[in-house]
Amino acid sequence: MHPAPHTPFHLDGPRLLADIGGTNARFALERAPGQIGAVRTLACADYPRFEDAAAAYLAGAGIRVRHAAIAIANPVDGDAVRMTNHGWAFSTARAARELGLSTMLVVNDFTALAMSLPVLPQEDLVQIGGGAPRAGCAIGLVGAGTGLGVSGLVPAPGGGWTPLHSEGGHVAFSPADERELAVLRHCWQRYAHVSAERLVSGPGLVLVREALAAQQGLVFETLDPSEIVARALDGGDALCLETLECFAGMLGTVAANLAVTLGARGGIYIGGGVVPRLGAWFAQSPFRARFESKGRFSAFTAAIPTFLITAPCPALLGAARMLAGHLGEEAAQAPAPVTAAAAAPQEERAHVHC
Repeated sequence: MHPAPHTPFHLDGPRLLADIGGTNARFALERAPGQIGAVRTLACADYPRFEDAAAAYLAGAGIRVRHAAIAIANPVDGDAVRMTNHGWAFSTARAARELGLSTMLVVNDFTALAMSLPVLPQEDLVQIGGGAPRAGCAIGLVGAGTGLGVSGLVPAPGGGWTPLHSEGGHVAFSPADERELAVLRHCWQRYAHVSAERLVSGPGLVLVREALAAQQGLVFETLDPSEIVARALDGGDALCLETLECFAGMLGTVAANLAVTLGARGGIYIGGGVVPRLGAWFAQSPFRARFESKGRFSAFTAAIPTFLITAPCPALLGAARMLAGHLGEEAAQAPAPVTAAAAAPQEERAHVHC
């Protein structure tokens, strides 16, 4: 599908975009503002270095690029990049030279995802539970995948948004009931510090299931996260279903903590690779009830809407916007504050063809 006629192509050629997680690296090309295509997902384990994966994608696309934006699942501070949940490590400057790039902007993946929120179409969002967004207020973002990403948007002076560069997934896990306390005690036997990410993530599903089985004295076979989800949703595996219910409640606690920390009356958005795979089950899961169970602040969180992001490649949109801003293009500047797709008019919607 070609860009809309009124949307010019980038005069300096297509731009390389990437969303790098602990398991997969998703690459794409932006040929015009907001028009992203040629999306390809590569397994990180198949390439010894980030540069090798990027070069393989570009070779397959048969194209050279000048500018790139890389959203990656770890803190970004200076030239040296070392992934938290994978073995890739590289120098931004050296990688740019090797790939023949004039510009290589490296940003945290959830910061990029946050920057996509103002341009996500309404059809790419599903509201979970009640509440309504309040204009001009902070927005929170959380998502479980290989790790637990956290970010958000706060209103910027003069309009628009400032994204948060957060590593909130590494805060200490906070149990909310006796079952979760038992899970935490099980984890303490192995880890001195148990972060929220340790349990509220894809690998966390495996650990939660192990802890629940140990608590109940059950003999169990080890399953990967996708198998746990499949067996839980099929309804034939009680331990997997309990694991998923425990996970959803834990995610509700994380989301509520973020809501009260930011004062996120603009809403909490849920990204990552795990929750979108749960389908309609998630809407009926313990997530929203836990989100609203905040003691003296229960009325506060009950009034905040939670939205599930269902867009296929949203971080790529945010990375493209951040690259345009880095290159000084006015079109990339954030729009007037928008707190949900159902709120008053957003800027022109972006499109990703995955």
